[in-house]
Amino acid sequence: MPIITDVFARHILDSRGNPTIETEVTLKNAKNKPVSAFASVPSGASTGSYEAVELRDHDPGRYNGLGVLTAVHNVNTIISKTIKNKRFTQEMLDNKMIALDGTINKSKLGANAILSVSMAFARAQALIQKKELYNNLIPQKKHLLPTPYMNIINGGKHAQNNLAIQEFMIVPKAKSFAEQLRIGAECYHHLKQIIVKKYGKSSANIGDEGGFAPNIKSTKEALQLLQSAVDQLGYSKKVNFALDCAATEFHHKGYYLIDNFKLNKSQLLTYYESLTENYPIISIEDPFAENDFLGFQQITADLGKKIQIVGDDLLATNPTRIKMAIDRK
Repeated sequence: MPIITDVFARHILDSRGNPTIETEVTLKNAKNKPVSAFASVPSGASTGSYEAVELRDHDPGRYNGLGVLTAVHNVNTIISKTIKNKRFTQEMLDNKMIALDGTINKSKLGANAILSVSMAFARAQALIQKKELYNNLIPQKKHLLPTPYMNIINGGKHAQNNLAIQEFMIVPKAKSFAEQLRIGAECYHHLKQIIVKKYGKSSANIGDEGGFAPNIKSTKEALQLLQSAVDQLGYSKKVNFALDCAATEFHHKGYYLIDNFKLNKSQLLTYYESLTENYPIISIEDPFAENDFLGFQQITADLGKKIQIVGDDLLATNPTRIKMAIDRK
């Protein structure tokens, strides 16, 4: 087991210009030479209330309250003091920090503080072992590059338009990752041409996550733009679609406000059914609000054998939430 010789956190800015934490962990290898690795943990624009706590300073005088100096301080004092000059495996380190925090949702030290240390340690270990990170974490398994889901139209909290759904993604199908990447890139650039021609240059502005954010209001209009780009390139059999609805963001007083409609869960399910019948959608993430277990149960029963249903805000990578979802099917 490597010995941790130094742990140091600092305050940096993420791609949106918001503060996040970056931690450097230094280990000693078998020849007593220092090996260092870094990790930062920026957050998404929309986060579920059941996620582990990203500790913010809430000081209105700094970065609109989004500063992370408290999390940085926790790494450089409490965590560093506990783990420095000691030997750990990855599991031992993670369990030590979880116990040190002592809360269900990591609200004392901050999930951002804990995760930055854990990730930096994992990367430093891989460097010592002279392995890729994925090989060091999961040895003796065949590794494949994942199928890319490319977010090319932004709505919801990712854009300043009127689209309720947050991410419209394309999912290229090809034998290699390189081919999938090429197809995705070509669709992205052709989509820009279509948007500019149809709505004007200003409509090709970019949203928070790099997708286009045209000032349109309709989910079907966004999907039709994707379909046009794919069809015109001759890729209709090579590209599927995926949605990240982030439905908690358009859920209000028991109803879902989408595309100028006020829908209950049954009506929203019917709407999703219609979308999957008319477009090559293979995955829908967060189709219902984070506490709408019944909505997730209904869509899983109805569409779960046909497409992938993803529970991000619903599950929040939380074992308790995952068990609840399994029990309720």
